[in-house]
Amino acid sequence: MKIILLGNAGAGKSTLARKLIAKHSVPRLSLDEVAFHGGTERRPLQDSIEEVKRWIAENDHWIIEGCYSDIIEPILNSCDQLIFLNPGVDACISHCRSRPWEPEKFGSRREQDENLENLLQWVRSYVDRTDEYGLSRHRELYDSFKGKKCEFNHPDDYESAETDCLSHE
Repeated sequence: MKIILLGNAGAGKSTLARKLIAKHSVPRLSLDEVAFHGGTERRPLQDSIEEVKRWIAENDHWIIEGCYSDIIEPILNSCDQLIFLNPGVDACISHCRSRPWEPEKFGSRREQDENLENLLQWVRSYVDRTDEYGLSRHRELYDSFKGKKCEFNHPDDYESAETDCLSHE
């Protein structure tokens, strides 16, 4: 199992990854962990890509999740399956508003809450963005991938990822 979960912030990538990890006991890499120096400063792209490639080489099975097309594109052919979570901006906003504190990203719940409006504004721009985080770039990656892939457009459908998309080894 070598899966990439792609989608907007709040699409449900981390939630689906946790469910798959619970069932299959595979390691997970959130691209947030390799994309940034501490805080909001992006690392040099090549450094992030090299770190992901090292992580892939160390693991026989894995789940990688994120919205970073610029990091995913060079490692896309390393995965067995690509899952594109595309539930729409309204669902992503709802998920962002209800997400629990993420201690791996924020020093406190208060710090996370103070960043919420920035996150929501960023999520709202998904459809119109032309950078590596936007729908057009995600769609391009998804459409160009020749391996096994699935797109889910509603969070209720994520439960069927196990039977509808994932190959069983």
